[in-house]
Amino acid sequence: MRPYLDFLSQLAENNNKEWMDSNKKWYLSCKEEFLEDVAVILKGLAEREPVFEAFKPKDCVFRQNRDVRFSANKDPYKTNFAAYFSPKGKKSEGPGYYLHVQPGQSFIGGGIWMPMGETLKKIRKEIDYSGAELMKIENEPTFKSTFGEIQGEKLKTSPRDYDAEHEFIEYLKLKSFTVTTPLKDQAINSGQFIGIALDTFNTMRPFQDFLSKAVEEVEDGSGIL
Repeated sequence: MRPYLDFLSQLAENNNKEWMDSNKKWYLSCKEEFLEDVAVILKGLAEREPVFEAFKPKDCVFRQNRDVRFSANKDPYKTNFAAYFSPKGKKSEGPGYYLHVQPGQSFIGGGIWMPMGETLKKIRKEIDYSGAELMKIENEPTFKSTFGEIQGEKLKTSPRDYDAEHEFIEYLKLKSFTVTTPLKDQAINSGQFIGIALDTFNTMRPFQDFLSKAVEEVEDGSGIL
């Protein structure tokens, strides 16, 4: 049994430094076990994407402390455990796989959330050229049954330089490109979420490949294309 959900439930009810200090041993025990589970996920990812062999669990797991400087919510701690697996690190703009553990709200996701302007332009350019490929990925039966549609906040009108009648205008309007699927608490408690996450990431891989192709510079023998 994983201890995460019990700890996170208590933290949500007692989100203050005094409670965390008095339960530091419990927190560190949960964090260590989460890091061990992330290590197993990294190993599974590396079997298909060798770039992940270079990562350590701590490279993928987010801090528990919240940045409250510009937030009306002054609770000092996040009430979830989360990890992001991206070939260029958790702070990169490139696509990645996401694991979110929170009582009643756990999920697996991935893609690119709210990219900066230049990255967004690259993705839209790829959609303009290869939108049929993205549509094929989204409509693949296993992908569709797992994630539904590609999600993200949308522009109300067509983006600059793209016709409102463009064949792939609904993709072009997106400002984020993400997919998610929920995880049941039972899967977290039993540890089954590790295998589920790896299977889900594998289903997601063509989507990640499409986004990677869009945002990364491609080289051939003659230089940068």
